[in-house]
Amino acid sequence: MTRFLRPEAVRLLIRWQGILISAGILALGVIIAFGSYGITFWLGCAIALGGAVSLVAAAQRMRFAGGTGGPGVVQIDEGAIGYFGPLGGGVIARSEMTALALDRTGKPAHWALSQPDQDDVMIPLTAAGADALFDVFAALPGMKTERMLAEMRRKDAGRTVLWQRPGTTPPHLRLT
Repeated sequence: MTRFLRPEAVRLLIRWQGILISAGILALGVIIAFGSYGITFWLGCAIALGGAVSLVAAAQRMRFAGGTGGPGVVQIDEGAIGYFGPLGGGVIARSEMTALALDRTGKPAHWALSQPDQDDVMIPLTAAGADALFDVFAALPGMKTERMLAEMRRKDAGRTVLWQRPGTTPPHLRLT
């Protein structure tokens, strides 16, 4: 069976699918709102608002995608974040996380997830399944997703702490 679309086009559509679907919902809501009155007008406005909110979230999620083809696999299961790579890995409970940092000293850049009394779990941005970390990181209390996305785009080397649980000492300042 031959494919209607080339593989490159399919990958592009999959990458943009959240934005395309959200834009469609927004457009549908606007059409309903401007083509009617009364309760249907307000229903169209609600649909358009939902589409707009979904569009912003889809754009953030797309900006978070760090690429593909990196070493290892990320697995998220009931609040446990696992990374299984060719040279290392580990599992960390989201509820026990004390800090999240972006470490740009290696190639590719890595997420550094800290938990008390354990080595940091280092996850390459390009690992398979790493895009699922967006929801986990966005749910951290007080996490600023726009700052995280901006830090991902910076090209300089170094380690940047993006989030820290209130009342904890940063890992690099702990006395051991």
